Amino acid sequence: EVQLVESGGGLVQPGESLRLSCVASGYTFDDPTIGWFRQAPGKEREGVSCIRRDDGSAYYRDSVLGRFTISSDNAKATVYLQMNDLSPDDTAVYYCAAPCLLGTEELVRHWGQGIQVTVSS
Repeated sequence: EVQLVESGGGLVQPGESLRLSCVASGYTFDDPTIGWFRQAPGKEREGVSCIRRDDGSAYYRDSVLGRFTISSDNAKATVYLQMNDLSPDDTAVYYCAAPCLLGTEELVRHWGQGIQVTVSS
């Protein structure tokens, strides 16, 4: 059974940082991509960032470029999302997803349970 388990969410103030983690188990990574989507209240789920575990190529949606960094520890089957300079617009439930392609959910076969990130003063 494939499991993607997220951790690291919470409540922070604008300008602060959080690091999300996603541990994958039971997944063969036949597709080397993994990453993060998010869904804000009343909005559709959107791709945030994806990474290729084989060569480290990383992809970001424009609104997080320069603030978020995705990385992967292949030995630990873990992907991270370092989120800096958070704003209230980043408030959402964040989902780990594999495979991962920004702009579409159609390729995703496995989802994490989701973790809340709230940015508020």
